Amino acid sequence: MISNQILQDTVEGISSITKVPLTIFDTEGHVLVKTHSDDIDEYIDAVISFSESAAESQTLHGYQFFKVNDDRQLEYVIMAKGDSDDTFMVGKMTAFQIQGLLVAYKERFDKDNFIKNLLLDNLLLVDIYNKAKKLHVDTDVKRVVFIIETKTEKDANALETVRNLFASKTKDFITAVDEKNIILVKEVRNTDTPEDLTKTAKVIVDMLNSEAMISVRVAYGTIVNEIKEVSRSYKEAKMALDVGNIFYNDRNIIAYNNLGIGRLIYQLPIPLCRMFIKEIFDGKSPDEFDDETLSTINKFFEKSLNVSETSRDLYIHRNTLVYRLDKIEKSTGLNLRVFEDAITFKIALMVVKYMKYMETMDF
Repeated sequence: MISNQILQDTVEGISSITKVPLTIFDTEGHVLVKTHSDDIDEYIDAVISFSESAAESQTLHGYQFFKVNDDRQLEYVIMAKGDSDDTFMVGKMTAFQIQGLLVAYKERFDKDNFIKNLLLDNLLLVDIYNKAKKLHVDTDVKRVVFIIETKTEKDANALETVRNLFASKTKDFITAVDEKNIILVKEVRNTDTPEDLTKTAKVIVDMLNSEAMISVRVAYGTIVNEIKEVSRSYKEAKMALDVGNIFYNDRNIIAYNNLGIGRLIYQLPIPLCRMFIKEIFDGKSPDEFDDETLSTINKFFEKSLNVSETSRDLYIHRNTLVYRLDKIEKSTGLNLRVFEDAITFKIALMVVKYMKYMETMDF
């Protein structure tokens, strides 16, 4: 169904050029849009009667009526003021224009459904190529999937901004498979590199931030060569988004090929994670320390286990830092000044983050 705003813009454009007042009704006689201020309540019964008749056009009391069908199903009734041949031509032209919009919107809807099912692996291989051919979608071009995560559900403003951003790219597809994520299936050139994809992601983040005043995170998968592989790029982008939400909260752009150790931890089974935490910390959780201790640990890792630089950044005496590290060693048995113990503790912190995230997802 065409939006009322599109209908309004279309008939206003035609009416302003031809100077013929136009009204669009639905099949039940409700006014959808009109380009004049005349009272037309007395014509509602005539519209309904015309809708139920076999006629494609009709003249009544100085107005001409026209039908707009979609696959032989009546969608709209157009009422044009005037009984001249010129008015008839304007009415027919308006019906033809709206008919074209219906076809275009239907094709867009069909493509949108196709892309959604493609992303979710809901199509057989033979169906992918048959539907792609029918919808004139190229099957052998390089593509990559971007996922744009918004903070709020059903953010129409964000979706419209992304559509406008890529409006000139007729071979790109923009859709949504859930309430918070916008999906961009983008065609790429043979020469495009991961750096080019990051630039595209940055454009999306900056545009939504400046134009729509929306803060988003963008994740993307790897470039695939055929349409049947698009779902793989989507799964990679989805994994990148999850890993980013768990481990890299400070990033607003996350690439699948740059997930680091987070990629490995994300794929660990939860029972194995619990076993690891119990083995290392005897059932305790490494994130049960107070905020001061946790900030000390994180800063120590950030400064590559350098005591002098860490104490300087924390504005504490070196001996105070050593005391805190000794206290952690006494509590956990891990000396964070030793690389092997430090990496064990770092991984444990990430494992706990992963476990908590998965618990919220299961809730």
